[in-house]
Amino acid sequence: MRKTDREINNFQELVRIIKNCQVVRMGMYAENYPYIVPLSFGFHACDEKLTVYFHCASEGKKIDLLTTDNRVCLEWDILKGYAEINLSITADYESVIAFGKAYRCVGKERIDGLKFLLEHTGFEKYSAEACAALPIVDVWKVVCDKISGKHRFRSGI
Repeated sequence: MRKTDREINNFQELVRIIKNCQVVRMGMYAENYPYIVPLSFGFHACDEKLTVYFHCASEGKKIDLLTTDNRVCLEWDILKGYAEINLSITADYESVIAFGKAYRCVGKERIDGLKFLLEHTGFEKYSAEACAALPIVDVWKVVCDKISGKHRFRSGI
């Protein structure tokens, strides 16, 4: 990272940022260009390891790309606003980027993934089992092997 003073190395701080985001963007390998999709998500963070879960239809471009090459990049961000600093305009932000591999969840892991997603979206009382019973719902996880973060201002403008 070019501006190391903005780097976030603390895993718990990275998790705090992720927890405060409603959307994750996932970049995948496509034929001629990268392909990026916004996703609702859930996650599990334990022992400084992050696993991110998302649900989707069981077929489509995203599934085609993931089954061809499961390497992905995830991105979360919080834009807090803009400020004038020393005759320029800059953003007050926090962001996290992670790299990992995506895998289709099956069996109990499929239900667990939906539970993490429902919990993160504020619907923890909703039945993950009922969602998993729907034939059109696919659940995937991204096992992150590298994660980093960046911020512009730590305590606001």
